[in-house]
Amino acid sequence: MAIKVHLDEVLKKRGMTSKELCRLIPITEANLSILRSGKAKGVRFETINKICYYLECDVGDILKFDGELDDEEEKEKS
Repeated sequence: MAIKVHLDEVLKKRGMTSKELCRLIPITEANLSILRSGKAKGVRFETINKICYYLECDVGDILKFDGELDDEEEKEKS
């Protein structure tokens, strides 16, 4: 995926566990795990907003573009 998720790093820096974040947002541990692994196909702005609020970070701290086009998108265009 062209978007890399750095949520684990931000959680560590803030000294927060994923379970604590799940309780604050609220989001299921399974859904947060999918997001943390980078396997999520989408995420609501509302969820990103809450993550950034509770982790006191910016969107760019948790989501980074790797400069490449996602392979799945390329296959769909062909």
